[in-house]
Amino acid sequence: MSRRPLPLTNRQNQDAGSSLPGEPALLVVGRLRHAHGVKGEISMEVLTHFPERLKTGKQVFVGESHAPMIITAARWKDKVMLLTFEGYTDCDQVNTLRNAPVYIRTENLPSLPEGEYYFHQLVGLKVLNEAGDLLGQLEEVMETGANDVYLVRSPSGAEILLPAIEAVILKVDLEGGEMTVRPPVWS
Repeated sequence: MSRRPLPLTNRQNQDAGSSLPGEPALLVVGRLRHAHGVKGEISMEVLTHFPERLKTGKQVFVGESHAPMIITAARWKDKVMLLTFEGYTDCDQVNTLRNAPVYIRTENLPSLPEGEYYFHQLVGLKVLNEAGDLLGQLEEVMETGANDVYLVRSPSGAEILLPAIEAVILKVDLEGGEMTVRPPVWS
């Protein structure tokens, strides 16, 4: 039901800025780690399901200042991606980027099949039951082994955990900012 290009906390959502209510303009797709060799390559921990979109010529935004950078080379080494950025030609230069998040614009995200959503699209939705009663606001999407779990914060502050399965999540209306659910009855 959902898909994530990155782990996105509410704090990151606010820091990334937003062109639409509840939607960040930029999303984290990786975290730079350390220089690789002496010619300006840096390793990146990949946090996206679509790493193939991080390729030569692609513009990304690096660090909390969202500095625009162009990827001049990208390749895999084991489980990390090695990147080279325009203007960075040695290990000392690229080491200044250590531990910086790498962002892309949300409009550059690939479309998903009907019924699948990016986490950032779901966080912030009002959650209603079938009768139209407000249960709360979707605050976090947690990945588990079997299915995702939606953490909903009720108006009283209580947490409601909803499994992201068809029997529970009945309707997602992104334009209306609402999700209709049938909470499970635990016996």
